[in-house]
Amino acid sequence: MSSDRLIYLPLGGAGEIGMNAYVYGYGPKGKERLILVDIGVTFADMETSPGVDLIFPDMSWLIQNKDRLEAIYITHGHEDHIGAIGQFWDKLGAPVYARAFTSNLARHKMRDQGQPEDAITTVSAWPETTTAGPFTVGFLPISHSIPESGSLVIDTPVGRIIHTGDFKLDETPVVGEAFDPELWADVSSKGVKALVCDSTNVFSLQAGRSEATVGPEIEKLVAASPNLVAATTFASNVARVKTLAEAGQRAGRSICLMGRAMRRMVEAGLETGVLTDFPKVVSPEDAQGIPRGNLMLLVTGSQGERRAASAQLARGKHNGLTLKEGDTFLFSSKTIPGNEKGVFRIINQFSEMGVDVVDDNSGLYHVSGHANRPDLEKMQDIVNPTMVIPMHGEHRHLREHAKLSEAKGRASIVAVNGTMLDLTGDMPKVVGSVETGRTYLDGSVKIGAMDGIVRDRIRMALNGHVIVNVILDEDDEPLGEAWVELMGLPEVGSSNAPLVDVLEADLTQFLGRAGAKTLADDSKLEENLRRIARNSSKDEIGKKPEVTVIVSRLS
Repeated sequence: MSSDRLIYLPLGGAGEIGMNAYVYGYGPKGKERLILVDIGVTFADMETSPGVDLIFPDMSWLIQNKDRLEAIYITHGHEDHIGAIGQFWDKLGAPVYARAFTSNLARHKMRDQGQPEDAITTVSAWPETTTAGPFTVGFLPISHSIPESGSLVIDTPVGRIIHTGDFKLDETPVVGEAFDPELWADVSSKGVKALVCDSTNVFSLQAGRSEATVGPEIEKLVAASPNLVAATTFASNVARVKTLAEAGQRAGRSICLMGRAMRRMVEAGLETGVLTDFPKVVSPEDAQGIPRGNLMLLVTGSQGERRAASAQLARGKHNGLTLKEGDTFLFSSKTIPGNEKGVFRIINQFSEMGVDVVDDNSGLYHVSGHANRPDLEKMQDIVNPTMVIPMHGEHRHLREHAKLSEAKGRASIVAVNGTMLDLTGDMPKVVGSVETGRTYLDGSVKIGAMDGIVRDRIRMALNGHVIVNVILDEDDEPLGEAWVELMGLPEVGSSNAPLVDVLEADLTQFLGRAGAKTLADDSKLEENLRRIARNSSKDEIGKKPEVTVIVSRLS
């Protein structure tokens, strides 16, 4: 009997939404040949990761085992699936396979990081396949909110796996391929061992709506607006961008794209042929000379991003263009949980200008790119897998999806990041775990989430910072008084005296009474100065700040 096994190991995207990275392996225990599906990012926030630019999955385990890695497959071009390819390719070194639109985006990311663009190989849709060690892999077209999404058909020596990636069951998607249930049934007809499946919308009880349903409502809104219209959506949702542009065009408006990501996605769509008959656009410079009632802006920043075009317009001006009283701003998007503050800030800024803001509370102007619960059930019925492995979702999504699968008579299990499953038999089994976590891109440097850097930054943000300076002569006697610098703290405390003066007096008093052993020992001296500065601050302002002590000695 063969000792080879088929394993599944999520490194990101299982137990969270974002930074997807999934490993499959086949071979002897500990020597399996591996493939990686997706390598994405998630975005930082000021509360938990201030100053961080991007967050990646911890790829340490895979980097340590890169000699076993045969290939990387990218299911589609969303940042949470493709965003880290340029950041990690040099540490993994495997060939990368993707469909044309996704390849276009991946090559740009590789170029931005100084990585070779020819590491990306463009492949066609099913039935074309590639071979990577013991795996044969094909891209099965699936509809989503970005063109050319591809579920993966992964054939192994012990059976077929279908990895859905992100998907919805949309037979009229406007741009890109429609969901083809007959094709999916044919691919599944010889048996599917495991369906590894998107779980995002498992709690949404109504069947998903088609992208085509939003077009007529958007057209009505744009046609009824008398002044300038601006609209934002996910730039990667090329179908929605086209729908918005066509609505503007039919209303007799010139279309202006604003924001790097918006222009990049439209360019990629045109270059790869997935986007056709896109309305002619004008530059922001030319837009300034067009009557406001004949202009429509399509802008980035649907999630309240501070540097995006919508936020800059809300602050007053972007590329020479402004919004005024009586204009209309449409959010043709869903606000991702956690982004509400940024979005509400923009809405209120526009409201103060007299701009009429329309969001998607009505459900008229946006549809999700993910399968709802009835669609997940339909997918299971079509594929009829032996087991279902929920992925792409928070823990509650994975758990509910597993319950749904078991209720339909299929084996299932919750496997969060770092959980290694054996899929060789008819039941998934946990056979190990690896340490996983997050890697932060902080400026141009990658740092570990547990390195303490961001933790210290949060503590300084919450408590402020005090710098204490003292000088001692060659006999370990203080030269003059201690002096203090403050950052992020009130200037005056409860005694109504300057906080700097209070701290300097308390610290200097300590220096005057400190014993010779304390003054001669830098560690003891720093410890005491830090304690006094924190306690004095607590008495004065009710906070214990972070304290840096600098002891200078004259030799």
